[in-house]
Amino acid sequence: MSIIEAIIFGIVQGITEFLPISSTAHIIITQMVFNYSFPGFAFEIFLHLASILAVVLYFRKDIVEVIIGFFSFFGNRSKENRVQFLFGLYIIVATGITGVLGVLLEDSIGSVLKTPPFIALALATTGIFLIIIERFVKHGNRTEKDMTFVDAVIVGLGQTLAVIPGISRSGATLITGLFAGLNKETAVRYSFLLSIPVILGSTVLAIGDFTDGTLVAETGVLALVVAFIATFIFSWLGIVWLIEFLKRSKLIYFAIYCFVAAIFIFFYFDANFIMELE
Repeated sequence: MSIIEAIIFGIVQGITEFLPISSTAHIIITQMVFNYSFPGFAFEIFLHLASILAVVLYFRKDIVEVIIGFFSFFGNRSKENRVQFLFGLYIIVATGITGVLGVLLEDSIGSVLKTPPFIALALATTGIFLIIIERFVKHGNRTEKDMTFVDAVIVGLGQTLAVIPGISRSGATLITGLFAGLNKETAVRYSFLLSIPVILGSTVLAIGDFTDGTLVAETGVLALVVAFIATFIFSWLGIVWLIEFLKRSKLIYFAIYCFVAAIFIFFYFDANFIMELE
């Protein structure tokens, strides 16, 4: 992998990871453009780790608050500790649902689901639901203090849909969180914090791809370092931008982008190309 390709893959992963437009779809598109095939899933997961590092650093105070409150609740059952304890449980529940169902569904994801037409359909579906949640569902005002286990189950099920190429993990969790009646700030925070255990879990499942030496041999140490740094920087920028954007704007703009991207993918890319990448 050249340094330019490493930078581009890092930028694409960083920008799209937390926006509701499917980073997986964009990484696949980028592979098509450069006619480049990754050795297994190790490189993608490697880039995801850079994105997670950005989330951990950006939300470090929130993470510490949840962890301290979670464990402090066992000794001091104050109202504040109870909120953080339950919020931590909601993260665990949603992650557990996604992990179990994700593993069960992963093997059933056939090659047809990884073709440009299906990815285009999945992106268009994301766009439709973004419009529905923005235009036809009344936004709630519930915060983490008002969350229940039902919310965690709904969001966990929504997050599971991200195993389908073209369905955005962040989009699915954001949409289902808003559908459950959470306000935007809480839904976005919950979505970001959920990404940490999910991606770390994916890393553990793919640990074999990291230890066999294929990733370094096929990609190169310098390219890996450059891609990681680029992903981290643009993931951080993506987090900051999305949070500020949602404070003053609407999800409809992401829906429009999903439709445009879907049309481009459907008509531009060869339906057999993904088969050649595998």
